[in-house]
Amino acid sequence: MSAGGAPVPPPPNPAVSFPAPRITLPAGPNILWTYSGAFVCLEIVFGGLVWILVASSNVPLPLLQGWVMFVSVTAFFFSLLFLVLFLTGMVTQINANWNFLDFAYHFTVFVFYFGAFLLEAAATSLHDLHCNTTSSLHPLLNDNQYNINVAATTD
Repeated sequence: MSAGGAPVPPPPNPAVSFPAPRITLPAGPNILWTYSGAFVCLEIVFGGLVWILVASSNVPLPLLQGWVMFVSVTAFFFSLLFLVLFLTGMVTQINANWNFLDFAYHFTVFVFYFGAFLLEAAATSLHDLHCNTTSSLHPLLNDNQYNINVAATTD
């Protein structure tokens, strides 16, 4: 009992006092004003640009540049899907921890793009490598192909 004679309420249960995870990212067009929305828009723009540049470049090592193409096309479409989910407000209808999914998505795309960057840089570094085709030596990449590969590497 307290000094006024009223009973003291029991302390709150800590398991009940913490709120459930909620979406702190806005749904609808307001997502474009957040860091997450800006990252997704940049992933769409640069993913499409890398897709175009790699598709227009010479492919001296198909395995390396095939992976770069896979990463850029996949990240482009998943970023577009991710943005559409937020723009249409469907994230409020899907019961998931969108804060964690947003973080995991951006981290995964970063790791894949970094690996693709390393592989494209390795393919670009072959600029001065000369190939022996029949009896003449010529560079693996001419200057135009080299410039396109450099642009794809730096995007």
